[in-house]
Amino acid sequence: MADETPINPESGATPDDGPQAAAIAQYIKDLSVESPNSPQVFQWQGQPQVDVQFNINVDRIADEVHEVVLRINVSAKSDQGTHFLVDLSYAGLFGLRNFPDEALAPFMLVEAPQLIFPFARQVVAEAVQNTGFPPLLLEPIDFGRAFVATMDNAQAQAQAGDVPLLNGAANGSADALPEGFDSALTDVDPVDPTSSKE
Repeated sequence: MADETPINPESGATPDDGPQAAAIAQYIKDLSVESPNSPQVFQWQGQPQVDVQFNINVDRIADEVHEVVLRINVSAKSDQGTHFLVDLSYAGLFGLRNFPDEALAPFMLVEAPQLIFPFARQVVAEAVQNTGFPPLLLEPIDFGRAFVATMDNAQAQAQAGDVPLLNGAANGSADALPEGFDSALTDVDPVDPTSSKE
């Protein structure tokens, strides 16, 4: 799916007037779905522990084009075993022009993931439903809070001399992004994922 949708363009502005961003495309990059204990799992009693984690990766595709990949890992497990597993990498392709260096990381790690998350959420819901369970509906992720926490942690480690604060692109450009940006999501709101299948 591709669409040239401007993101917050300035009214009447030309491309050379200021920062410009557009969503070029979004797509499933990788998807793995497992229910390794079917059909026995549908006879299990009790509610599994649902764990959801996310990670964001950013790649420069061209001078003004970046790919943002939101990876979501979902696991539902109980004492009896694994109910289902979902591993999704959902990507968005974004065109950026005249972006200042200091605005690049917040856009790539906050704004872009927020734009593609609703579509990734739908993919996860349908994937879980296709394993025979009710759809799993994820709560929205606060990417802004995760970004601030990651930056604070990176700054503390940099001051301690452990790691550099920013991890630039291999070609030495100004595409500086926080190193190791990932986070665990604990406030998941599944819709009855343990309902037994008749």
